[in-house]
Amino acid sequence: MFVLNWRRMAACAALAALPALALAVEGGGATRPVFVLNSLDADISVIDPVSFKQIKRIATGKEPHHLYLTPDDKSMVVANALGDSLTFIDPVTAQVQRVLHGITDPYHLRFSPDMKWFVTAGNRLDHVALYRWQPQSADKPLELVKRIPAPKTPSHLFIDSKSTVLYVSLQDSDELMAVDLATQTPRWKIPVGKMPADIFLTPDDKTLLVALTGDKLVEFYDVSGNGPAKLVKRLPTGDGAHSFRALGDKRHVLVSNRAGNTISKIDYSAFNVVETFHAPGGPDDMEVLPDGKTLLVTSRWARKLTMIDLQSKKVLKQVVVGKSPHGVWTLDHMPRQ
Repeated sequence: MFVLNWRRMAACAALAALPALALAVEGGGATRPVFVLNSLDADISVIDPVSFKQIKRIATGKEPHHLYLTPDDKSMVVANALGDSLTFIDPVTAQVQRVLHGITDPYHLRFSPDMKWFVTAGNRLDHVALYRWQPQSADKPLELVKRIPAPKTPSHLFIDSKSTVLYVSLQDSDELMAVDLATQTPRWKIPVGKMPADIFLTPDDKTLLVALTGDKLVEFYDVSGNGPAKLVKRLPTGDGAHSFRALGDKRHVLVSNRAGNTISKIDYSAFNVVETFHAPGGPDDMEVLPDGKTLLVTSRWARKLTMIDLQSKKVLKQVVVGKSPHGVWTLDHMPRQ
């Protein structure tokens, strides 16, 4: 396997070595560390989920923005865009497992559901890179298959449940692109609204949501046919609509409105906003804890991680992290759909 010498007993022992890390949370919250990527500090804040305090910092390459879990659940992969590298971290012990260099300009990243593909968006170099995932190879777990031109500024990625189509938002050309993974070629490219950022595909693979950071809208596209996506609706949410996080009920998704300091809850089956609530400091990426009631959101402009009660819509806690906190993640979370 790709992750070397990681056994359950070793993981438990390493976890015990983190003195500030509590092992249980009342009410079904997180029990494993919370990770926050500090994109302008080139490091990660590790947060104790019980005390909600920073307990350590992990150095990465330059500009860590996004992260993703390996298919075997053993490694959290952090994409270091300016560092041209990936940092693999144990999601339980918060220990660095290895750093993989030579991954050009990895901004956003995804594994395909069938575990065959690893994809990165080269935000500055205008390409999407397709790698073959080879976990059995310790020396070369990622094999570059193809770089596909994706002008201009590929931002966020999403792969359908059948591992057949990769969707890419092109932030600076105001476009959306679809790539056929079987042939590694573009299927289509269409114009969308201003500065498309994060994208979210509904569990039935029929509707793609696009957050428009240059506006205050989320666009809905029908991607169920064989041809290019078709615009279904433009839904107002808030200024700088940016990042999505599903609530895990297969019906609702949150979108952070970064410039408006709000978060909107969208019913994606009805194509409407159910509610919008305040989130301070330029809300960006989000995580929902296992109780389904607790939201973690990076306050990008305030250098904080914010905890919000989804029932009362009140800020419960904040913890100071690094400069320009972006991605947030913990192994203990609600489902992604």
